[in-house]
Amino acid sequence: MTDQTEANKFLVARLVNEVINGGKLDMIGQLYAPHLTTAARDWIASFRDAFPDVHMRTVQLVAEADTVVGRFTCTGTHRGTWRSHPPTSKRFTDIDEINLYHVRNGKITDTWNLEDNLERLTQLGLLPNHGQAET
Repeated sequence: MTDQTEANKFLVARLVNEVINGGKLDMIGQLYAPHLTTAARDWIASFRDAFPDVHMRTVQLVAEADTVVGRFTCTGTHRGTWRSHPPTSKRFTDIDEINLYHVRNGKITDTWNLEDNLERLTQLGLLPNHGQAET
């Protein structure tokens, strides 16, 4: 592990701990490359508006060269509109997420994620007839 890969992992850890969990949206410009700043702010702000108590737990961070892969679990309470769904006040817990980040010059330049939104929707009661036999 090089100093640079450790620095890249630290950058992602700051994103999770300070911005997503801590709500410090003003830090986004310090963590993302300029071409991603607006999109990152819009996505994180809207998710935090829907789930103001969101908490991502880092399960694992792996870094190689300019890439960091994180495995996380996410928990939160549905208090605002999310994906056109009005608040349910229900809580989702331990939703699995995998995120891949490319880092250059100390900033996130690209990101890709996979999250179990089917389970999140199920836990929030937003899937009609999910898991129920039709009558």
